[in-house]
Amino acid sequence: MNLPEMDYVLTQHARDAMEKRQIAIAWVEQTLKQPERTEPDSMDKELEHRFSTIAEFDGRVLRVIVNRTTIPQRVVTAFFDRKRTPK
Repeated sequence: MNLPEMDYVLTQHARDAMEKRQIAIAWVEQTLKQPERTEPDSMDKELEHRFSTIAEFDGRVLRVIVNRTTIPQRVVTAFFDRKRTPK
């Protein structure tokens, strides 16, 4: 069985956060590859915040924080952003 090439790695913190918050890996991949919006981190220039609306999770907005300077990219954490989720 051939697995698709991964262009990112998950930190242990990201893995734990995804499990705790019930975030599917497909949602993280969607946000990494085709974010609706990106923002630089206000404190660490190596980090980038990527956002995607997840229809399957009541239209909530997923924020994935990634170190974009590493090869492969390193996903630091992921969470549903309450400030960006429609009410």
